[in-house]
Amino acid sequence: MKKIFAQLFILSLTLSALTSCEDVVNLDIPSGDPQLVVDGWVTNQATEHTIRLTESAPYFDNSPAKPVLNATVIVTDDKGKVFTFKDLKNNGYYVWKPASASDSLGRIGGTYTLNVKFGTEEYRATTKLNRVPKIDSMTYFFDKLPVAPTDGSPQEGYKPEFFARDPTGAGDCYWIKSYRNGKYYNSASNISTAFDAAFSPGANSDGLIFILPIRQSVVPQIEFALEKDTIKVELLSVSLEAYYFLNQVRIESTNGGLFATPPSNIFTNVTNVNPIGRKALGFFGASGVSTFQTVIDAKKAKPKNG
Repeated sequence: MKKIFAQLFILSLTLSALTSCEDVVNLDIPSGDPQLVVDGWVTNQATEHTIRLTESAPYFDNSPAKPVLNATVIVTDDKGKVFTFKDLKNNGYYVWKPASASDSLGRIGGTYTLNVKFGTEEYRATTKLNRVPKIDSMTYFFDKLPVAPTDGSPQEGYKPEFFARDPTGAGDCYWIKSYRNGKYYNSASNISTAFDAAFSPGANSDGLIFILPIRQSVVPQIEFALEKDTIKVELLSVSLEAYYFLNQVRIESTNGGLFATPPSNIFTNVTNVNPIGRKALGFFGASGVSTFQTVIDAKKAKPKNG
Protein backbone atom coordinates (compact mmCIF):
# COMPACT_ATOMS: atom_id res chain seq x y z
CA MET A 1 0.00 0.00 0.00
CA LYS A 2 2.85 2.38 0.89
CA LYS A 3 4.39 1.62 -2.49
CA ILE A 4 1.17 2.61 -4.26
CA PHE A 5 0.91 5.88 -2.32
CA ALA A 6 4.56 6.64 -3.14
CA GLN A 7 3.92 6.12 -6.86
CA LEU A 8 0.84 8.36 -6.76
CA PHE A 9 2.82 11.04 -4.93
CA ILE A 10 5.59 10.96 -7.54
CA LEU A 11 3.00 11.11 -10.35
CA SER A 12 1.32 14.13 -8.78
CA LEU A 13 4.66 15.92 -8.50
CA THR A 14 5.41 15.17 -12.16
CA LEU A 15 2.04 16.52 -13.31
CA SER A 16 2.49 19.58 -11.14
CA ALA A 17 5.88 20.25 -12.69
CA LEU A 18 4.46 19.94 -16.19
CA THR A 19 1.49 22.24 -15.59
CA SER A 20 3.62 24.80 -13.78
CA CYS A 21 5.49 25.37 -17.06
CA GLU A 22 2.37 26.73 -18.75
CA ASP A 23 2.39 30.52 -19.05
CA VAL A 24 -0.33 32.74 -20.45
CA VAL A 25 1.05 34.87 -23.28
CA ASN A 26 -0.90 38.01 -24.14
CA LEU A 27 -0.22 39.02 -27.71
CA ASP A 28 -0.13 42.74 -28.29
CA ILE A 29 -0.79 43.07 -32.02
CA PRO A 30 -1.09 46.68 -33.13
CA SER A 31 -4.16 47.21 -35.29
CA GLY A 32 -3.04 50.35 -37.10
CA ASP A 33 -5.38 52.57 -39.07
CA PRO A 34 -8.19 50.91 -41.05
CA GLN A 35 -7.47 50.36 -44.73
CA LEU A 36 -9.84 50.47 -47.68
CA VAL A 37 -10.75 46.96 -48.90
CA VAL A 38 -12.01 46.66 -52.49
CA ASP A 39 -13.98 43.68 -53.78
CA GLY A 40 -14.97 44.43 -57.36
CA TRP A 41 -15.33 42.51 -60.61
CA VAL A 42 -16.82 43.62 -63.93
CA THR A 43 -17.77 41.37 -66.86
CA ASN A 44 -19.16 41.46 -70.37
CA GLN A 45 -22.52 40.16 -69.15
CA ALA A 46 -25.61 42.35 -69.51
CA THR A 47 -26.34 42.56 -65.80
CA GLU A 48 -25.80 44.93 -62.90
CA HIS A 49 -22.31 45.06 -61.42
CA THR A 50 -21.34 45.59 -57.79
CA ILE A 51 -18.17 46.88 -56.14
CA ARG A 52 -18.06 46.37 -52.39
CA LEU A 53 -16.04 48.73 -50.20
CA THR A 54 -15.22 47.93 -46.57
CA GLU A 55 -12.61 48.81 -43.97
CA SER A 56 -10.03 46.41 -42.61
CA ALA A 57 -10.28 45.38 -38.95
CA PRO A 58 -7.83 44.30 -36.22
CA TYR A 59 -6.63 40.68 -36.39
CA PHE A 60 -8.78 39.40 -33.52
CA ASP A 61 -11.89 41.39 -34.45
CA ASN A 62 -14.48 38.90 -35.73
CA SER A 63 -17.30 41.40 -36.14
CA PRO A 64 -18.77 42.00 -39.64
CA ALA A 65 -16.70 44.17 -41.94
CA LYS A 66 -17.48 47.87 -41.59
CA PRO A 67 -18.89 49.29 -44.86
CA VAL A 68 -17.32 52.32 -46.48
CA LEU A 69 -20.05 54.91 -47.03
CA ASN A 70 -20.20 58.16 -49.01
CA ALA A 71 -17.42 57.19 -51.40
CA THR A 72 -17.32 58.15 -55.07
CA VAL A 73 -16.90 55.05 -57.26
CA ILE A 74 -16.35 55.33 -61.01
CA VAL A 75 -15.14 52.88 -63.66
CA THR A 76 -13.78 54.23 -66.95
CA ASP A 77 -12.92 52.21 -70.04
CA ASP A 78 -10.17 52.78 -72.60
CA LYS A 79 -12.63 54.53 -74.94
CA GLY A 80 -13.54 57.15 -72.37
CA LYS A 81 -16.91 55.73 -71.34
CA VAL A 82 -17.74 56.39 -67.69
CA PHE A 83 -19.76 54.06 -65.45
CA THR A 84 -20.89 55.50 -62.10
CA PHE A 85 -21.53 53.12 -59.20
CA LYS A 86 -23.94 54.19 -56.45
CA ASP A 87 -24.45 52.91 -52.90
CA LEU A 88 -28.20 52.44 -53.31
CA LYS A 89 -28.80 50.82 -49.91
CA ASN A 90 -26.17 52.73 -47.94
CA ASN A 91 -24.38 49.48 -47.06
CA GLY A 92 -21.05 49.72 -48.89
CA TYR A 93 -22.27 47.87 -52.01
CA TYR A 94 -21.85 50.27 -54.94
CA VAL A 95 -23.96 49.24 -57.93
CA TRP A 96 -24.06 50.06 -61.64
CA LYS A 97 -27.28 49.11 -63.43
CA PRO A 98 -27.58 48.67 -67.21
CA ALA A 99 -29.91 51.01 -69.05
CA SER A 100 -31.43 48.14 -71.04
CA ALA A 101 -31.49 44.34 -71.13
CA SER A 102 -28.72 44.30 -73.74
CA ASP A 103 -26.51 46.95 -72.12
CA SER A 104 -23.24 45.53 -70.78
CA LEU A 105 -20.40 47.28 -69.00
CA GLY A 106 -17.49 45.17 -70.21
CA ARG A 107 -16.31 44.17 -73.68
CA ILE A 108 -13.65 41.70 -74.78
CA GLY A 109 -10.30 43.47 -75.18
CA GLY A 110 -11.31 46.53 -73.17
CA THR A 111 -9.24 48.06 -70.38
CA TYR A 112 -11.03 49.30 -67.25
CA THR A 113 -9.87 51.69 -64.54
CA LEU A 114 -11.51 51.90 -61.13
CA ASN A 115 -11.36 55.22 -59.31
CA VAL A 116 -12.46 55.44 -55.66
CA LYS A 117 -12.52 58.69 -53.69
CA PHE A 118 -12.97 58.14 -49.96
CA GLY A 119 -12.44 61.06 -47.61
CA THR A 120 -9.18 62.76 -48.55
CA GLU A 121 -7.81 59.62 -50.22
CA GLU A 122 -8.09 58.55 -53.87
CA TYR A 123 -7.44 55.02 -55.13
CA ARG A 124 -7.07 53.46 -58.56
CA ALA A 125 -6.85 50.02 -60.15
CA THR A 126 -6.60 49.01 -63.80
CA THR A 127 -7.42 45.67 -65.42
CA LYS A 128 -8.09 44.20 -68.86
CA LEU A 129 -11.05 42.10 -69.97
CA ASN A 130 -9.56 39.20 -71.92
CA ARG A 131 -11.06 36.71 -74.38
CA VAL A 132 -12.82 33.59 -73.15
CA PRO A 133 -13.58 30.35 -75.04
CA LYS A 134 -17.06 28.91 -75.40
CA ILE A 135 -18.04 25.96 -73.20
CA ASP A 136 -19.00 23.34 -75.77
CA SER A 137 -20.83 20.87 -73.55
CA MET A 138 -21.21 19.29 -70.13
CA THR A 139 -21.50 15.57 -69.36
CA TYR A 140 -21.72 13.57 -66.14
CA PHE A 141 -21.09 10.02 -64.98
CA PHE A 142 -22.24 7.95 -62.01
CA ASP A 143 -19.70 7.25 -59.27
CA LYS A 144 -19.60 5.84 -55.75
CA LEU A 145 -17.25 6.21 -52.79
CA PRO A 146 -15.81 2.97 -51.37
CA VAL A 147 -16.75 4.07 -47.83
CA ALA A 148 -19.80 6.08 -46.73
CA PRO A 149 -18.94 9.61 -45.51
CA THR A 150 -19.17 10.06 -41.74
CA ASP A 151 -21.02 13.38 -42.08
CA GLY A 152 -24.06 11.75 -43.67
CA SER A 153 -23.47 13.20 -47.15
CA PRO A 154 -24.25 10.97 -50.17
CA GLN A 155 -21.95 8.05 -50.88
CA GLU A 156 -22.87 8.00 -54.56
CA GLY A 157 -24.09 10.32 -57.26
CA TYR A 158 -22.99 12.08 -60.44
CA LYS A 159 -19.76 13.86 -61.33
CA PRO A 160 -20.24 16.67 -63.89
CA GLU A 161 -17.55 17.57 -66.40
CA PHE A 162 -17.43 20.53 -68.80
CA PHE A 163 -15.59 20.71 -72.12
CA ALA A 164 -13.90 23.79 -73.58
CA ARG A 165 -10.75 24.46 -75.57
CA ASP A 166 -8.18 27.11 -74.73
CA PRO A 167 -7.65 29.42 -77.74
CA THR A 168 -4.29 29.42 -79.48
CA GLY A 169 -1.83 31.87 -77.99
CA ALA A 170 -0.04 31.20 -74.69
CA GLY A 171 -0.89 33.08 -71.50
CA ASP A 172 -4.68 32.92 -71.21
CA CYS A 173 -5.83 32.65 -67.59
CA TYR A 174 -9.18 31.48 -66.23
CA TRP A 175 -11.35 31.18 -63.15
CA ILE A 176 -13.89 28.33 -63.08
CA LYS A 177 -17.01 29.05 -61.00
CA SER A 178 -19.82 26.55 -60.46
CA TYR A 179 -23.32 26.44 -59.03
CA ARG A 180 -25.59 23.64 -57.84
CA ASN A 181 -29.32 24.40 -57.80
CA GLY A 182 -28.51 28.10 -57.89
CA LYS A 183 -26.06 27.96 -54.96
CA TYR A 184 -22.55 29.18 -55.74
CA TYR A 185 -19.63 27.14 -54.44
CA ASN A 186 -18.05 30.20 -52.83
CA SER A 187 -15.62 28.61 -50.38
CA ALA A 188 -11.98 29.62 -50.89
CA SER A 189 -11.09 25.93 -51.09
CA ASN A 190 -13.34 25.68 -54.18
CA ILE A 191 -11.41 28.31 -56.15
CA SER A 192 -10.38 26.65 -59.42
CA THR A 193 -8.02 28.40 -61.83
CA ALA A 194 -6.27 27.54 -65.07
CA PHE A 195 -3.33 28.83 -67.08
CA ASP A 196 -4.07 27.98 -70.71
CA ALA A 197 -5.60 24.47 -70.50
CA ALA A 198 -3.72 23.31 -67.38
CA PHE A 199 -3.05 24.50 -63.85
CA SER A 200 0.06 26.62 -64.22
CA PRO A 201 2.62 28.11 -66.63
CA GLY A 202 5.11 25.66 -68.07
CA ALA A 203 2.59 22.90 -68.74
CA ASN A 204 2.68 23.48 -72.52
CA SER A 205 -1.12 23.28 -72.73
CA ASP A 206 -1.78 26.18 -75.09
CA GLY A 207 -4.65 25.53 -77.50
CA LEU A 208 -5.70 22.25 -75.88
CA ILE A 209 -8.92 21.04 -74.26
CA PHE A 210 -8.84 21.76 -70.52
CA ILE A 211 -7.24 18.91 -68.59
CA LEU A 212 -9.39 16.39 -66.70
CA PRO A 213 -8.99 17.77 -63.11
CA ILE A 214 -10.06 21.24 -64.29
CA ARG A 215 -12.99 19.88 -66.30
CA GLN A 216 -14.19 17.93 -63.25
CA SER A 217 -13.79 20.79 -60.77
CA VAL A 218 -17.47 21.66 -61.29
CA VAL A 219 -18.37 20.12 -57.91
CA PRO A 220 -15.94 19.59 -54.99
CA GLN A 221 -14.06 16.31 -55.06
CA ILE A 222 -15.89 14.85 -52.04
CA GLU A 223 -19.38 15.82 -53.27
CA PHE A 224 -21.82 14.46 -55.81
CA ALA A 225 -24.56 15.95 -57.93
CA LEU A 226 -27.89 14.13 -57.60
CA GLU A 227 -30.72 13.28 -59.97
CA LYS A 228 -32.57 16.43 -61.17
CA ASP A 229 -29.92 18.80 -59.79
CA THR A 230 -29.30 21.88 -61.92
CA ILE A 231 -25.56 22.35 -62.47
CA LYS A 232 -24.14 25.54 -63.95
CA VAL A 233 -20.52 26.28 -64.74
CA GLU A 234 -19.00 29.63 -65.65
CA LEU A 235 -15.63 29.98 -67.35
CA LEU A 236 -14.21 33.45 -66.68
CA SER A 237 -11.17 34.96 -68.36
CA VAL A 238 -8.88 36.74 -65.89
CA SER A 239 -5.69 38.73 -66.09
CA LEU A 240 -2.38 37.21 -65.01
CA GLU A 241 -2.53 39.41 -61.89
CA ALA A 242 -5.98 38.07 -61.03
CA TYR A 243 -4.80 34.49 -61.63
CA TYR A 244 -2.05 34.87 -59.01
CA PHE A 245 -4.38 36.79 -56.67
CA LEU A 246 -7.01 34.00 -56.72
CA ASN A 247 -4.39 31.32 -56.16
CA GLN A 248 -2.96 33.20 -53.21
CA VAL A 249 -6.43 33.64 -51.70
CA ARG A 250 -7.00 29.88 -51.93
CA ILE A 251 -3.58 29.03 -50.48
CA GLU A 252 -3.78 31.46 -47.55
CA SER A 253 -7.40 30.56 -46.74
CA THR A 254 -6.65 26.82 -46.58
CA ASN A 255 -3.22 27.14 -44.96
CA GLY A 256 -3.38 25.04 -41.82
CA GLY A 257 -2.46 21.76 -40.20
CA LEU A 258 0.90 20.18 -39.48
CA PHE A 259 2.60 21.45 -42.62
CA ALA A 260 1.19 24.99 -42.61
CA THR A 261 3.51 27.72 -43.83
CA PRO A 262 3.86 31.22 -42.32
CA PRO A 263 0.98 33.40 -43.56
CA SER A 264 1.71 36.23 -45.96
CA ASN A 265 -0.16 39.33 -47.07
CA ILE A 266 -2.28 38.89 -50.19
CA PHE A 267 -1.20 41.40 -52.83
CA THR A 268 -3.54 43.97 -54.32
CA ASN A 269 -3.79 45.89 -57.58
CA VAL A 270 -5.47 48.84 -55.84
CA THR A 271 -3.08 51.72 -55.18
CA ASN A 272 -3.34 55.13 -53.58
CA VAL A 273 -2.82 58.01 -55.98
CA ASN A 274 -0.71 59.57 -53.23
CA PRO A 275 2.37 57.32 -52.79
CA ILE A 276 2.59 58.17 -49.07
CA GLY A 277 -1.16 57.90 -48.49
CA ARG A 278 -2.96 55.09 -46.70
CA LYS A 279 -2.64 51.75 -48.48
CA ALA A 280 -5.54 49.65 -49.76
CA LEU A 281 -6.38 45.94 -49.87
CA GLY A 282 -8.48 43.76 -52.16
CA PHE A 283 -8.70 43.44 -55.92
CA PHE A 284 -10.45 44.89 -58.96
CA GLY A 285 -10.80 42.52 -61.93
CA ALA A 286 -12.59 42.04 -65.25
CA SER A 287 -13.74 38.91 -67.03
CA GLY A 288 -15.27 37.62 -70.19
CA VAL A 289 -17.79 34.94 -69.19
CA SER A 290 -18.83 31.72 -70.91
CA THR A 291 -21.71 29.77 -69.31
CA PHE A 292 -23.24 26.30 -69.62
CA GLN A 293 -26.04 24.72 -67.60
CA THR A 294 -27.54 21.23 -67.45
CA VAL A 295 -29.99 19.19 -65.37
CA ILE A 296 -28.80 15.79 -64.14
CA ASP A 297 -30.72 13.00 -65.87
CA ALA A 298 -29.71 9.41 -65.00
CA LYS A 299 -30.69 8.23 -68.48
CA LYS A 300 -28.17 10.60 -70.07
CA ALA A 301 -25.22 9.75 -67.79
CA LYS A 302 -22.03 8.66 -69.56
CA PRO A 303 -19.89 5.66 -68.56
CA LYS A 304 -17.30 6.63 -65.94
CA ASN A 305 -14.38 6.13 -68.32
CA GLY A 306 -16.32 7.01 -71.45
